[in-house]
Amino acid sequence: MGDHFKTDTDQLGQFLKTLEGCVRDLNEARSALAHVRADQIGTKRLDEACDGFQARWKYGSEQTKQMIDAVSEGVKSNKKSYEEVEEALEKAFKHIAEQGTSGGGSAK
Repeated sequence: MGDHFKTDTDQLGQFLKTLEGCVRDLNEARSALAHVRADQIGTKRLDEACDGFQARWKYGSEQTKQMIDAVSEGVKSNKKSYEEVEEALEKAFKHIAEQGTSGGGSAK
């Protein structure tokens, strides 16, 4: 089974950086649009459409950020768990190796 399942914790770390970049880009886009007011654009109908878009964009970007944050937390937790398992396995194998070389094992 171990031959078919591998986890690269460095890749998980890179994925976390990508997610953080997405949140940063989303916030920058929303901030840039926040300075544009609908009453600066033109007709009343266009102004109303822009106001509606701004409201939907804000809501959608906030929802997207929450989802990205939730995924990030899950990936962080999984990365930490994989690293802890790797450390425990490394310690166990070192302990077994030490027992084998110290004569602590008995052959029957």
